[in-house]
Formats: sequence, C-alpha cells, structure tokens
Amino acid sequence: MKALSIFNQLRPISVGFDSMFDHFERMFDDGEFRSANPYPPYNIVKTADQLYDIEVAVAGYGKKDITVNYADNLLTIKSVSKDQEDIDNVIHQGIARRHFTKSFTIADDVEVKGAELKNGLLKVSLERIVPEGKKAKTIEIK
Repeated sequence: MKALSIFNQLRPISVGFDSMFDHFERMFDDGEFRSANPYPPYNIVKTADQLYDIEVAVAGYGKKDITVNYADNLLTIKSVSKDQEDIDNVIHQGIARRHFTKSFTIADDVEVKGAELKNGLLKVSLERIVPEGKKAKTIEIK
C-alpha cells in the first residue's frame, strides 16, 4: 500500500494532476519529510490574494554568501563557501555558519519575482499568475 494512498483515490476523479501526485508520492517514498533538515528556519507567508513570500533566517550571511536559483519548478537557496581568509580570522564563532541547501517546489502558475536580503532575513517574493482560461467565468447556456 502506498504511503499516500489518498492520491491513488483522487487520480480517477482528477485530470492533469498526475505529475503532482507522482511528486508527492516520491517525496514520501524517499523519506524526504522525515529526514528534512530544519536549518535554516523559514516561513512561507501569503501577503495578498496571489502573492507569497518565502522568508529564510540567514543571520550572519551576506549577499555574496547565498545563491538563489530557480529551474524546473524548483527554487533552491544555498550557502556558498566562505573565503578561507575570513574563516582564519575568526577567533570565536558563536553564530552558526553551516552550509545549507533549502529547496521548494513551485507550482507551474507561480512566478519568482525577486529576492531581498535585509536584517538577516532573505525574502523571496512569488506571485501566482492566473491565466485567463483559469479565471472564474459564467458560461452562457444557449
């Protein structure tokens, strides 16, 4: 029995969601939810009807220490290696500077608008773009 048998029950009454169901089944089968690293902590915030922000706590990291990439519906936020000279000059390190990779699956109709680092918080802004064909409309009966 599949870990997410609910998706198998939904398949016969859904059209066009196969890749989404497959993605969730792979995530549970691979144990991704059980072994996910909680570092760095993050929030996903709905700021308006079709606007979202992913906020990632990256205190101690600067713009040159982080990369944000988006490809194939996967948003990846990753720390990059520090210069060895910066590491050698640290006498005491009490602020965590762990290397990390944090990935988010982004829906087809969501567009990444930009990223901003301010006061130790990286904010990636997203917008759901609803195509005309998906907007609610009344169908005239003839």
